[in-house]
Amino acid sequence: MNAQPPVALTIASSDSGGGAGVQADLKAFARCGVHGTSAIVALTAQNTMGVTAIHQCPPEFVAAQIQAVFADLRPAAVKIGMLFSAEIIAAVAEALAAVDLAGVPIVLDPVMIASSGARLLREDAVAALVAQLFPMARVLTPNLMEAQALTGLAVEDRAALSEALVRMGAQGALVTGGHGVRPVDHLFDGASHLEIPVQRHAVAATHGAGCTHSAALAAGLAHGEALAVAARQANRVAGDAVAHGLVELGAGDGPVDALNVRSLARPAQ
Repeated sequence: MNAQPPVALTIASSDSGGGAGVQADLKAFARCGVHGTSAIVALTAQNTMGVTAIHQCPPEFVAAQIQAVFADLRPAAVKIGMLFSAEIIAAVAEALAAVDLAGVPIVLDPVMIASSGARLLREDAVAALVAQLFPMARVLTPNLMEAQALTGLAVEDRAALSEALVRMGAQGALVTGGHGVRPVDHLFDGASHLEIPVQRHAVAATHGAGCTHSAALAAGLAHGEALAVAARQANRVAGDAVAHGLVELGAGDGPVDALNVRSLARPAQ
């Protein structure tokens, strides 16, 4: 009998289009051999063309979901994605502080703006994110624009950006390489730097790539991998998901496909 898979928890928002958010995270967890659990903080009305509405969950219900998962399933890693508001950030921070996090690394993806341009983190919530959740994070996973916005540095130097993010309170930072001139993921673990080349694909289906990357990173940590090893895995999984992106779905930027559903056999009739 195979060993029990590790458990990972995603604390993020639902994407009704299935491309990003909790849906992308659970697919990435499955791709990496991890049992995925979730605490949904908001619902988005969303498709490939954009976000049309956001409905925030009650903060106490967000906390209840986190507590329920930890009380029975004991995640080996936590991934945090879109949180939307200062109220939700406070609820998540308080709920995590109330459970046993010993040995449980947290991957914080500071989702701020959707690829369609919709704001996914209120402007007045940024300071709360930095103050309350950065110190809990083993590693941050912003894209280039998010790293620039958070640090106030208008540069593409990912080494400088990652160091600045660590000075803001996180233990480590991985600035992803999907944007900008140089296609490279840059990891600074608080002591040393690592660059991981990114293969860019000419595919108009990148929706959910960032979520997939951070969830795959959390999955690697859930398996007990070192941060650098997990970062390389996340790079491969996210790149493969983009390469198999479902361009034909929807009228906008299609979703990435971490599971390569085209290759899966249909159930017997």
